[in-house]
Amino acid sequence: MMVPFSLLYRVVPITNTMKPNPITKSCSLPDGRQITVETGKLARQADGSVVVRMGNTMLLATVVSNKEGVEGADFLPLSVDYQEKFASMGKIPGGFLRREGKLSDYEVLISRLVDRAIRPLFPDDYHAETQVNIQLISGDSDALPDGLAAFAASSALSVSDIPFQGPISEVRVAKIDGQYIINPTLAQKEKAELDLIVAASVDNILMVEGEAREVSEEDMLEALKKAHEAIKVQCQLQIELTKETGKTVKRTYNHEVNDPAFKEELNKQLYDKVYQVALQQIPNKHKRSELFSQVLEDYLSSLPEDTTVDKDMVKRYYKDIQKKACRELVLNERVRLDGRKTTEIRQIWTEVDYLPSAHGSAIFTRGETQSLSTVTLGTKLDEQLIDGAMFSGSNKFILHYNFPAFSTGEIKPNRGPGRREVGHGNLAMRSLKQVLPSDENNPYTIRIVSDILESNGSSSMATVCAGSLALMDAGVPIKAPVSGIAMGMISDKGRYAILSDILGDEDHLGDMDFKVTGTEKGITGCQMDLKVEGLTYDVLREALLQAREGRLHILSEMKKSLQSPRPDLKPHAPRAHSMIIDKEMIGAVIGPGGKVIQDIQNTTGATVVIEEIDKKGHVSIFATNQTAMEGALKRIRAIVAVPEVGAIYDGVVKSIMPFGAFVEFMPGKDGLLHISEIKWERLETMDGVMEVGEEVKVKLVDVDKKTGKFRLSRKVLLPKPPRKEETAQA
Repeated sequence: MMVPFSLLYRVVPITNTMKPNPITKSCSLPDGRQITVETGKLARQADGSVVVRMGNTMLLATVVSNKEGVEGADFLPLSVDYQEKFASMGKIPGGFLRREGKLSDYEVLISRLVDRAIRPLFPDDYHAETQVNIQLISGDSDALPDGLAAFAASSALSVSDIPFQGPISEVRVAKIDGQYIINPTLAQKEKAELDLIVAASVDNILMVEGEAREVSEEDMLEALKKAHEAIKVQCQLQIELTKETGKTVKRTYNHEVNDPAFKEELNKQLYDKVYQVALQQIPNKHKRSELFSQVLEDYLSSLPEDTTVDKDMVKRYYKDIQKKACRELVLNERVRLDGRKTTEIRQIWTEVDYLPSAHGSAIFTRGETQSLSTVTLGTKLDEQLIDGAMFSGSNKFILHYNFPAFSTGEIKPNRGPGRREVGHGNLAMRSLKQVLPSDENNPYTIRIVSDILESNGSSSMATVCAGSLALMDAGVPIKAPVSGIAMGMISDKGRYAILSDILGDEDHLGDMDFKVTGTEKGITGCQMDLKVEGLTYDVLREALLQAREGRLHILSEMKKSLQSPRPDLKPHAPRAHSMIIDKEMIGAVIGPGGKVIQDIQNTTGATVVIEEIDKKGHVSIFATNQTAMEGALKRIRAIVAVPEVGAIYDGVVKSIMPFGAFVEFMPGKDGLLHISEIKWERLETMDGVMEVGEEVKVKLVDVDKKTGKFRLSRKVLLPKPPRKEETAQA
């Protein structure tokens, strides 16, 4: 007997009690466009999550932080990942797997921008593993997401209970036709003479990165001011959002064991000894490091075997003591750890044409930092393909930066470029691309590789200098040489010192890392990270002007090796020639199934690339020697040449018909040589008159306007026989 289903199971209607009740806030950009921040709808199990929207661009930002700190850590284990979903632009990823994989270099660069902006605002004693994820879930080329990513991350932190001393925000600012535009569209960005990403809190600028077309220091400062005004509005939105979500009280934590009395006692015992080491002003970083380490080792070895002193705590406090002593040396004595004055640049030496087989090479050495850079010139086929959610296409200028462990005397496995290498290479690339010749005047794909062989501060700026020299050594007609310098600052209670050409140690112990690149005319790139509050625009102006003096000095040292691009390429570099043909002739040069262009390349050894741009055919020819270049040029010019009525050509018989022969008088162009136009004598048949493959000189006598068919004549080139009457009279 079957039991009814209704008796076995009781169906109870479920009321959805989890329906979201989101909170939304909005603010306006200076041009009136709206940005909205929504929380409480998506990803509610994260510690904090928001959706930031501008136009059709939407970013989902989430943040999760463990309750407990990482055991033994004395830093914040923070990871920031920005990823663009291909579905956000209605695209399917390329490749075999057809799914999003590891972050692209572009995504890594955006992740770094966010990381650099938010990392300084976590408490120094907060050591819990923290992860920030930002996903592009809807894209819009008129609302670029990179200028919104840090805004989204900070908003997610603001609606969480994670201790964060924000809020902060981030905008892109571009100078276009004399106007400063906040978060420009992609079309506007392409026309910008200055393009910066700026992050700041309500009170202070925290991070800057960008590029420019040789702009002045005043233009840079004005852009920072415009960006900060917009950022203040976005920070106020986050403050209101925090209040409305009730997340004003942050979690309590205890990730460090501290003993203030012991720290003070250790400071009394060791500070003077550390300061005396700093006073020695030792140029060699390894020797200086050994002496600093010796002070700590002597103290630890003086402790009794049964000591209860926490040695990890000692090491942590010693770092603070060493940092304080080195900073006080600069503020008190106005000298630095290696003995230089605040404005002094380390000794520089350069050399070009070091590698005989490279298309261009240069060594740039400044103090204990050294870059060996090479330039390789490639063809159109060597361009880097870009397959991203927001951007697809190709890139013909590539710069790769390598930082092996031996450059600092360390041992580490080679695992490919990390985020730091990607970021440093990108800064150098953006700085140098401003002086490259236009695409119309540069048929080459250019790759620069900077291998850092020694490092003690500002290897990215060494890459700019070495890369600039290598480009000139290769004969690339850049507009002007570019140099770069890393600036630092140490400040305390109203006292400050701006440092030119900072050491690695000064980068760690200082309050600012400000990298500036440019030509004699102006700035081409910059990157700034601040670790101090209250930096005024007057101090920034002073730093920029001091950086300019340093850049000009470095340029003068570079010019001792090479002042301008070489007039010609190296003998072994590929030669290039560009020409424009009618759109209708593209097919003739390529041929059916690529037969013609393949034959040209196989017989001459040249590489031929054809593109249709602006309804014209752009032909680029690359060859390793002049013979190959001239051979390819001759073939292509013959194909695209326009037949001229009345001109005489050397033709080849292609086929014989009862009424005449078809003769190829130009590559790809056949004309009819009618039986009546072969000889002055009347021919009754084509039998035995001509053979296929026979060479024959012909004249183009007519072109049919309707069909475009060519009519040839051979007899007009032959002497006309005398008439019968004339023969009889003779």
